[in-house]
Amino acid sequence: MQVQGFFEWLGQALGAVIRFIVDGLDWIFGGLAHAGGNFIEGLSRTLGMDTSLISIIALVVGLILLYSAVRAFMRASIVLGIIWALLGLWLLSWIIH
Repeated sequence: MQVQGFFEWLGQALGAVIRFIVDGLDWIFGGLAHAGGNFIEGLSRTLGMDTSLISIIALVVGLILLYSAVRAFMRASIVLGIIWALLGLWLLSWIIH
């Protein structure tokens, strides 16, 4: 009888530890997801764009195009820099209201 009580106690203790770990991870990842959602919401509200995945991807692509324009200007490639800048600004002006 005492052995059965010991293993029951051990199972409850192990279950409590696992439950604590799972609840802690849920709290951490839930907080990160909430913070990420708030970041995207604030970014899109400030820029005046939609919060859809397509809009976020278009924003990233537009910023990459502008970065490519800066790199082209630093390499003294004026024509390519103007092309990249125009493409990036066109895309960004399309998604930002």
